[in-house]
Amino acid sequence: MRAKIAVVEDNPDNRLLVQALLEGSYELSEYETGVDAVDGLAEDPPDLVLLDISLPEMDGTEVLAWIRDQPQFADLPVIALTAHAMAGDREKYLAAGFNDYVTKPILDEDVLIDAIESCLNPTP
Repeated sequence: MRAKIAVVEDNPDNRLLVQALLEGSYELSEYETGVDAVDGLAEDPPDLVLLDISLPEMDGTEVLAWIRDQPQFADLPVIALTAHAMAGDREKYLAAGFNDYVTKPILDEDVLIDAIESCLNPTP
């Protein structure tokens, strides 16, 4: 059975790229805003979330806080997928509770796939 990944990304081009990279290997659900994601995740729980940081209405850190507050999502892996790539950003987002951090634009699809696989199949 393929893992289900929720892609929360407001940019249609970025959603299309992620879809092109992942659709053969994973089942995808897509959300354009943080509010849409909160509504959709509750109805259709994924195995992992790819979460943009800069979203309209409710940003990625707010969505992450909501996810972490839900008992059913306590162990849900969430990967920050963001253009925020300044020094210290990776540490900041990992400290905020993200499981991993991948920068956009995605120049090497293996970085994204490796992050997903390591979150879905953690080694003890």
